[in-house]
Amino acid sequence: MNADIAKRTVAVLATNGFEESELKKPVERLKNAGATVKIVSLETGPIRGWSDGDWADEVTVDVALDSARAEDFDALMLPGGLINPDTLRQDEAAVKFVRSFFDAGKPVGAICHAPWLLIEAGVVEGRRLTSYSSLKTDLLNAGAKWEDSEVVCDQGLVTSRHPGDLEAFCAKLVEEVTEGVHDGQHA
Repeated sequence: MNADIAKRTVAVLATNGFEESELKKPVERLKNAGATVKIVSLETGPIRGWSDGDWADEVTVDVALDSARAEDFDALMLPGGLINPDTLRQDEAAVKFVRSFFDAGKPVGAICHAPWLLIEAGVVEGRRLTSYSSLKTDLLNAGAKWEDSEVVCDQGLVTSRHPGDLEAFCAKLVEEVTEGVHDGQHA
């Protein structure tokens, strides 16, 4: 366990339809590294994942979004899936919550379709990142510098393409959360 990451609390913003592996594996890796992890969602209660074309396991929400404050967290992780980020990007409070992490220079991890939320938050212009391949045009149109790589890190913003990239994504996310605030992160 790293002493620096043991002092960190990571918010995982998700709702029903999150890609199960893209939430569970990063949460497990962050916790194993010593971080405290809190699931933040639109409301309290369980939320259900998605895996292999069907509903999957539930996870318990720790904090309702209307009670969550970015100041209470050191980093943010955004799992993908189609349903989860599409729902969240339509919620003004979720978009504001995401933007607040960039305003503070805090590390943010986003995998698969999660960069839809980053586009909506207006934080991708001029940044290097990757995503699920179908988001490439959306990200380029929003001013991002998209690349087809396993993991891309740009001043604390960690992105990956899909569940096959989880090992690299989790390792880089743990590293960035351990490092903490990045001066160049501000959007």
